[in-house]
Amino acid sequence: MKQRKKLKRILCALLCLAMMLPLAGCGETKKSQRELFAMDTVMTLVAYGKNRETGLNAAESVIRSMDAMLDPENPGSTVYAINHANGENVVVPGQVADMLTAAKQVYSQSGGALDLTVYPLLKLWGFIDEKYYVPYDYEILDQLSRVCFDQVLLTSFPSSGTYTVSLPSYGEMSFGALAKGCASDKAIESMRAAGVTSGVISLGGNVQTLGLKPDGTMWTVGVADPNNPSSYVGVLNVGETAVVTSGSYQRFFPDITTGNIYHHILKPQSGYPVSNNLVSATIICKDGTMADALSTAMFVLGEVQSLNYWRQYGKTDGGGFDMVLITKDKRIICTKGLIEEFTLVNEEYTLSYSE
Repeated sequence: MKQRKKLKRILCALLCLAMMLPLAGCGETKKSQRELFAMDTVMTLVAYGKNRETGLNAAESVIRSMDAMLDPENPGSTVYAINHANGENVVVPGQVADMLTAAKQVYSQSGGALDLTVYPLLKLWGFIDEKYYVPYDYEILDQLSRVCFDQVLLTSFPSSGTYTVSLPSYGEMSFGALAKGCASDKAIESMRAAGVTSGVISLGGNVQTLGLKPDGTMWTVGVADPNNPSSYVGVLNVGETAVVTSGSYQRFFPDITTGNIYHHILKPQSGYPVSNNLVSATIICKDGTMADALSTAMFVLGEVQSLNYWRQYGKTDGGGFDMVLITKDKRIICTKGLIEEFTLVNEEYTLSYSE
């Protein structure tokens, strides 16, 4: 199962790159590409122009730094320190503050669909160490008592530019729902600061672009087919933005006794894998951190509630988002901002747009 998951990740990464990148030709801007493994994901970084190597070095440094900072099982990480502080305040860097701010906003607006303190439940199910296990109801209830995101406190000290975080001594949290989104944000920022004006990074199910293609045209990003992740259901034409997907096909295991399939996106209120009519939710948003947070929350909410969320919060000028929802019965629902941007390429699916 582990090898199959890694193969899927690699195939998805290769697919995204094949979709996104123009073929190099005479007279075109030179391209540099780099692959690395971090945050349990195959990542591909691409930059164009004379500053491309400097930009890739900066982006890789950011990603590796954040990987070390956010690993809740690494005793040297910031998140480990928070989880083992017995309720005391822990000084955190700006990236952690950014993620918590985004997570708190989505948590509040979605009625708790995104909750970073489900980490004990993820461990119980075996999604952290891949020792998969179907818990008994009483075990889930026991770990549900540790879900406490509403009690996580982020404090800012403007005079010194520092932040502290605390959570109850019985709680644990992970930034897995936002880590890659924030890493892509910061990596793109570092590439821009290094003088790169055209580039793209693919971090598993996260794609984020910098500028436009060197020839001035839009990027093309494939939306994976949940039933065949090495293929795609459609393509998005985008400018500088983030495209982030959460889905039940990304991490899962079968119960050898019953044949039931259990995926890694848990409903915070029940402690069980989300069970609704969605198989994936893709968010298109300028902010990679917010896109990552929203993709998880919208998947948890399901079709009807996520569309209601978009109608209320997705149309904000300059800070809104659009989304592509894929259902178990092979329907694709796009929000109306994607009417000109999304093209269906798999005729096994039906496409509609939501107002």
